[in-house]
Amino acid sequence: MSELAVTVKRIGETQKITETFKKRDLVIETKDDKYPQILSFQAVKDMCEKLDELRIGDDITIYYNLRGKEYTDKDGKISVFNTLQIWKFDVNQTIATPTEDLPY
Repeated sequence: MSELAVTVKRIGETQKITETFKKRDLVIETKDDKYPQILSFQAVKDMCEKLDELRIGDDITIYYNLRGKEYTDKDGKISVFNTLQIWKFDVNQTIATPTEDLPY
């Protein structure tokens, strides 16, 4: 398990892979002032709906596991795939959205 303080950049649409499996991407920017990184994390199953709580620009702490899988194609070539899989997040600061009830 690892954690990072990050800013939300993009929230992808939920993709239904099978009847029992779905995934959704979350793109973030790290808080490193000198060399911030843009990373893509993946939410699966019930965590997909939980991402609806987030807004672009929110500062969050993301908790994730590094997942990996080896795959052998039909020609015998072996590839390794890595995924940063979200299992929890905490919103540290949210971007306020204006409401229509405010007088101008």
